[in-house]
Amino acid sequence: MDRLRWGILSTADIALAKVIPGMRRAERCEVLAIASRDADRARAAAQTHRIPRAYGSYEALLADPDVDAVYIPLPNHLHAAWAIAAARAGKHVLCEKPLALTAPEAQGIVDACRASGVLLMEAFMYRLHPSWVAARDILASGRIGRLRSVDSWFSYFNDDPANIRNIRAAGGGALYDIGCYSVNLSRMLFGGEPERVSASIVRDPALGVDILTSGILSFGDGVASFTCSTRVEPDQRVDIYGTDGRISIDIPFNIPPDRPTYVSVVAGGDPPVAPSVERLEFASADPYGVEADAFAAAVLDGLPVPVPPEDAVANLRVIERLFAAGSGG
Repeated sequence: MDRLRWGILSTADIALAKVIPGMRRAERCEVLAIASRDADRARAAAQTHRIPRAYGSYEALLADPDVDAVYIPLPNHLHAAWAIAAARAGKHVLCEKPLALTAPEAQGIVDACRASGVLLMEAFMYRLHPSWVAARDILASGRIGRLRSVDSWFSYFNDDPANIRNIRAAGGGALYDIGCYSVNLSRMLFGGEPERVSASIVRDPALGVDILTSGILSFGDGVASFTCSTRVEPDQRVDIYGTDGRISIDIPFNIPPDRPTYVSVVAGGDPPVAPSVERLEFASADPYGVEADAFAAAVLDGLPVPVPPEDAVANLRVIERLFAAGSGG
């Protein structure tokens, strides 16, 4: 087998608009099937996206013996049940972030996949993009000195009460949806888990979801701070501060697949008035395609997944601590 045959478990917007096109750009992937609880929606999506097979239930797709792996873009509260069902059906699992709503629930998915002998990865697509690989390499090289601080921001505006991101019982809210990126990248860059966390959480008074959340994660003598919001103009940035310089990533999360991306390295010169700045350009690369090919390589070549699933459990532990620190409940 030289190509990984995917089944898409839902017709969610992210799957149709971003992930399926990304998988089509991947070298070792084939989108074979898509499922919806509405058979007409599945057929329409299959026709639009030239997918050979459409199923009117998730169970039917999981029963297809030709599907090797599934991508799960379902609402957050459904991740655990369907990831475990996929594992028991013998399918490898790429699941959208957050992997589950709690760390114990995520650990249950990890255990189910291990028991079934299938691979599992949380879909933090940004981590494998060339711009982020370069940023991590620059940090590891010591060019900006010792890492002392990471500061990140991620926001968009969505006040639609019917939108799944504004439904608390479904795992809505800013921290689960986008703050999880800041938690993930902070742990990745510091290479460990925070010793202490603090948080400030503002919730929608009617919907109950967090709409403006800030967190501080303490890593020994380093600190990561972030703010995420679903009620602010769309923006995102990451700044990585060392004792001798700084790395700034222009579009760190929603990396465009069809245009160059940039990372700035500030080191030397006469900061802040006249710092020495090198602006690195990276050719266009679809982050979802890169992610799909990396997962395919693990399955087809017998390699471990690029990011072990235990990382998803650890990320949720920090998210739970942030909710507790901010009295989020």
